[in-house]
Amino acid sequence: MYGERVTSVDRPATAPDPHAGTPGHAGLPAPAEPHAHAEASWPAYQPVEPDRFTRMVLRLHARAPRWAVPLAALGCVVLGMAYALISDPTQSDPDARPTCLLKLTTGLDCPGCGGTRALWFVLHGDLPAAARHHFLFVFALPFLAWLFVSWAGNRAFGWRLPEPNFSPKVIGGFLAAWAVFSIVRNLPWAPFPSLYV
Repeated sequence: MYGERVTSVDRPATAPDPHAGTPGHAGLPAPAEPHAHAEASWPAYQPVEPDRFTRMVLRLHARAPRWAVPLAALGCVVLGMAYALISDPTQSDPDARPTCLLKLTTGLDCPGCGGTRALWFVLHGDLPAAARHHFLFVFALPFLAWLFVSWAGNRAFGWRLPEPNFSPKVIGGFLAAWAVFSIVRNLPWAPFPSLYV
């Protein structure tokens, strides 16, 4: 009214701002989304489409009976034993073909030299002669047989055979012993020449 002092300006009524006083509003920075920076810096993984050969192998594996893989592995073992029996490596010269490339070029025994001869002697029941040609191969044979039988039995027939569980220390110790054996069998001082094959 006339003569009255105006103390405020009439404004339209508005609802209270629900974001008032929260971060990210009225000039305050919004908190960063967790892992937002990590997602932005790493590209999204795009799966690789398998090629035609890989798809064929996967289809064959999916359709093959569960005994097919153990049977194929057993076939490889039988072929190796048949080769050792037929070739009779005990009657051939050390340089006869096929021969070890390391021995052919340097005259030194490689880590596997004598293994075929050791297998031939094992198949004929002469363990001392087999150990003479490759002691570690003969030592490892029972464990390899245990691994194969337990794996093949569990996979092909569903047997519950105990599978050996070798720790990394045991495997590392065996590999270290094999490396030492591969070195000392080539040393020219007694008694190491007796290990030369």
